[in-house]
Amino acid sequence: MKRTFKRRTFLQTTATAGVGAVFAGKFAELKLDAASGDHRPVVIASANGLQAAARAMELIKQGKDALDAVIAGVSLVEADPEDNSVGYGGLPNEEGVVELDASVMHGPTGRGGSVAALRNIMHPSQVARVVMERTDHVLLVGEGALRFARAHGFKEENLLTEEARQAWLKWKENLSPNDDWLPSHDINTKGIGKLLEAARRHYGTINCNAVDLQGNVSGGTTTSGLAFKIPGRVGDSPILGAGLYVDNEVGAAGSTGRGEANLLACSSVNIVEFMRQGKSPEAACRLACERIARQTKMKRLLDDDGRPNFDVKFYALNKRGEFGGASIWSGAKFAVNTGDTESRLVDAAFLYKRATR
Repeated sequence: MKRTFKRRTFLQTTATAGVGAVFAGKFAELKLDAASGDHRPVVIASANGLQAAARAMELIKQGKDALDAVIAGVSLVEADPEDNSVGYGGLPNEEGVVELDASVMHGPTGRGGSVAALRNIMHPSQVARVVMERTDHVLLVGEGALRFARAHGFKEENLLTEEARQAWLKWKENLSPNDDWLPSHDINTKGIGKLLEAARRHYGTINCNAVDLQGNVSGGTTTSGLAFKIPGRVGDSPILGAGLYVDNEVGAAGSTGRGEANLLACSSVNIVEFMRQGKSPEAACRLACERIARQTKMKRLLDDDGRPNFDVKFYALNKRGEFGGASIWSGAKFAVNTGDTESRLVDAAFLYKRATR
């Protein structure tokens, strides 16, 4: 990610949420008494979500539903032209077109909605919510998602900023065999693809999860995806169970990083299940990293020591308000807001330590 936080003011818009019935906790270690007020509100987000977490907590303290808060928070990042991994200003696909993915899940009602490969709409998280609330579907993609957004009053606009356009032109001008169009290869093939160190590309995304004053859990993930991707590429962000998963009895988890690796592992649903079994959020996230490391077999995706040459980061919280994160490689941080202080960055656990230079 290019940056973590910059104080700016953006138009704060968010779709209206419905609040459903609260599901009683099935597991004693995570059960909370709604009548006691014994709920610890917390918001966590990826490292580019300091401002998003602050906005979400502000709304939660006003009594808003967690999903209202999360979407309002990530909408700030979607509207930020200086964050080139999400929404407006996001780096485009290989044809110079910005394509956005997003998902949301609402714990109290057990519902979710997603959009993928959505063009010309600044706030895909808000469209994902309308998919959840106004259709019998979960995921809309491409032209169908755009028509649906237009039908519900979302304004089309050019999302390619001058900075992103210049970055795309530089990539085009230096195009080499290290792109996403791979030659025929097998498990032992090395030295192809953009994951080569010299051609490593920009990954981004914002994931944001929250527990509100009622003890309800919701989350959202939104992204412009992998820079200079093949048009139509969809990563893990809009896939429920991969880039985001919420269970109101347990907690929530989400991810950023190499979406292809997470799609093969469906990590977020596994993290929630690990927490259901009694694992802490941090331990659950670390187990997800370990699984991806074991699953990665292609030598083009491994370093000389047989470790993944990419990173995936996970963020999780449980219904008690405990939180944690982990990444494959050291150096990752995530944003936390517990309501009594400003948002802060917290170090994530990791599997492998990066070599110091």
